[in-house]
Amino acid sequence: MARVALVTGGTRGIGEAISLALKAEGYTVAASFAGNEEAAKAFTEKTGIASYKWDVSDFEACKAGVAKVVADLGPIDVLVNNAGITRDGQFHKMTAEQWGAVINTNLNSNFNMTRQVIEGMRERKFGRVICISSVNGEKGQFGQTNYSAAKAGEIGFVRALAQESAKFGITVNAIAPGYIGTEMVRAVPAEALTKIVATIPVGRLGTPEDIARCVVFLASDGAGFISGSTISANGAQFFS
Repeated sequence: MARVALVTGGTRGIGEAISLALKAEGYTVAASFAGNEEAAKAFTEKTGIASYKWDVSDFEACKAGVAKVVADLGPIDVLVNNAGITRDGQFHKMTAEQWGAVINTNLNSNFNMTRQVIEGMRERKFGRVICISSVNGEKGQFGQTNYSAAKAGEIGFVRALAQESAKFGITVNAIAPGYIGTEMVRAVPAEALTKIVATIPVGRLGTPEDIARCVVFLASDGAGFISGSTISANGAQFFS
């Protein structure tokens, strides 16, 4: 029987690539999304991957959403915490809403989602939890105090939970993407984008598929000795 993988924010961008890559490897995949129903419907029609709508910053919504996925597809073996938002601005002008929205969606969601699946993983003696962090969680970024704090927090979350979960056959890891050629990044003005690429030693933006391949590896049986780690997939832009 195919293992079940759940990808939050799994219908667009990096999440879509992760969902597709896991499906290609034989997983039964569910993809959650927060708001863009039109895009999610098109994604499901195109890929055959079931999509589910809920807010990952809401614990009770996560509880209900995961219960629906389990009822439809079976217990979740692989959880990819990918959903995230940005609310950029310099800290001295940042509002409480900008701070709270990013912390709740990008960091608290790791608790909200992982808490729903961890007991089942412990009982079955197998699980993979993979959190999509960011290079800016490793090095910080001007105008992204909230985002950088949340993404750094994910790495701490991974390191602690990996220690608690190891003896139950559960691995917990993070991937920290650099600049990836998503719709959002490619919308940056051409001159600014050229400057960004100039800081990446491999000479290009990453692709969503670059990150998806890291997820597929960490989800595999062959990665069972790797836990509490962060894969820095950033084209040699930054080393931690």
